[in-house]
Amino acid sequence: MAFNCVNHEYYLNFGDRVLAMIRKIFHNNPEFRHDSLKHAARFAPIIPFMSGRPDLSKTLKRVVTFPDHSNSLYFGCPIILAAGANKTAKRICDYANMGFGGISVGTATRNFREGNTHRPRVGFIEEERAIHNSMGLNNEGVEVIARRVDAQLAKAHKVGLCVGVSVAETPGLTNDEDKLKDVVESFAIAYKAGDYIEINVSCPNTGESRVDMDLSLTEKIFSEIMKFRNSQTLRKAVYAKISPDLSECHLVNIMDMLVRCGVNGVVVGNTYPTKKISELPVQTKFEDLTPLRADGDCGGMSGRPLYENMVWNVKYIREHYPQMSVIACGGIDHGFKVFDLIKMGVDAVQCYSVVAFRWMAAHSMRKELAAALKETGYATLQDYDNHNPKVTTLK
Repeated sequence: MAFNCVNHEYYLNFGDRVLAMIRKIFHNNPEFRHDSLKHAARFAPIIPFMSGRPDLSKTLKRVVTFPDHSNSLYFGCPIILAAGANKTAKRICDYANMGFGGISVGTATRNFREGNTHRPRVGFIEEERAIHNSMGLNNEGVEVIARRVDAQLAKAHKVGLCVGVSVAETPGLTNDEDKLKDVVESFAIAYKAGDYIEINVSCPNTGESRVDMDLSLTEKIFSEIMKFRNSQTLRKAVYAKISPDLSECHLVNIMDMLVRCGVNGVVVGNTYPTKKISELPVQTKFEDLTPLRADGDCGGMSGRPLYENMVWNVKYIREHYPQMSVIACGGIDHGFKVFDLIKMGVDAVQCYSVVAFRWMAAHSMRKELAAALKETGYATLQDYDNHNPKVTTLK
């Protein structure tokens, strides 16, 4: 695939400088920004200089369909707030105020988790416009989260949000059978609530081995998950969230396995293990980072430096596995990037770190995406899709 993505730049405006000042003032309390996002989303419509409201125009609406006739997904725009931003599933509709067309809540585990008790567990890398974290999958448990999603889903659809639920294995389990039972139970509970389910098998932030490093266990998990899914009356889409640091051989093995199991798509990808930060286009070194766990680890990195790596993975998957739906995640901070990825065959994108560096980021990215469409002669994203159908041939 010859198409090349440019790491488009945006220029700081007044709001971006306000965010920079907030980060500087609260540099000793880096979780403040993470915790304050829910308040910004809630009050965006009534704060004059934010002026954030749901955008219900048809310009950027997108419908994602699947070759196996799983339920289609309806996004107000193809920009999704990634898992980790709203771990509680409270006040989901508020995030439409910030311009998002979808949201993945969680990540949820089978039961309540406090997460990593070390402080700090979040760090900013200002010069790279990046964040690293080791939150440790703190959440209230999948039953609580699924119940909240179910209660809000209809309202979320009215404000243009497609809602996914992200689930993961509970850290601390040592027996493969226990791990398998744990993930499948969480999936079954989440399945009743979300529009789609995202299985996180690649979290580098818990201090334990990632599930995607054990291909045998990973295949058992997805086989059981899809067996459950196929037994249900409603066929909801299932996505696997994979790591961005896989070798080509490991990526092929995982993708082949996901195809065999009938998984609908992949989220490409998760946070990048900071131990491998030298593989990214950054000046920062691992030893420069703030330790986020008692063992000295610095967790996983997200933000602008992940973009080139993510694009390589997306290109490879779209070329070799055209039947798989792809949601791109990693370093996406500009609407032109979103359009570049759409031209590569991506169904939607996820982002989160950008909201720490760019004022009302999703709204800005929507404007840029609409401008990119207009430059190429399309009035709406639907027009583009009608004239540029994706290749989804089953192998």
